[in-house]
Amino acid sequence: MPDLEKLAAIIAPEAKALGFDLVRVAWFDRGAEGSDEPTLQVMAERPDTRQLVIDDCAALSHRISDLFDELDPIEEAYRLEVSSPGIDRPLTRVKDFADWAGHEAKIEVSDPIENQKRFRGELAGVEGDVVSITDRTGASHSIAFSNIHSAKLVLTDRLIASTAPLNSAGADEIDEDNPDQEQED
Repeated sequence: MPDLEKLAAIIAPEAKALGFDLVRVAWFDRGAEGSDEPTLQVMAERPDTRQLVIDDCAALSHRISDLFDELDPIEEAYRLEVSSPGIDRPLTRVKDFADWAGHEAKIEVSDPIENQKRFRGELAGVEGDVVSITDRTGASHSIAFSNIHSAKLVLTDRLIASTAPLNSAGADEIDEDNPDQEQED
């Protein structure tokens, strides 16, 4: 497995040069959609919108590909996947937990807290490097960021309403010049 910290250190300046923040660099031995090809996943976002459009993904992908062609930091064959974090995004930085306070999340910890490894509830904020989450019973849990193995937002109506797409113009249009075009639901 490649050194993800090293790769993130290479990728972050490329993202920053385009005005993006790096959200996550992950490695999957088996790629998406049943592919046997290992995949390097890079998630980034525009700080002002928390999203990326397809042209943004393409621009970052080209920069990373060009740099990796030069540096060759991964020895084996792999697929590069560049994307926005999406609506039910992973929470990978302390600031993510603060920014998404008030939204529902799932958190899995490395070391159990009071015999519990999984937490689900409303993010209540961050103090220093300690994340607070209030579960459905109203109990509050404080979790050291360093103990968080994985975390992501839960898709809710409230989250959907607060993350409107950048531009949905044309999303419902059908190309009438191409009568053979199939409409997807």
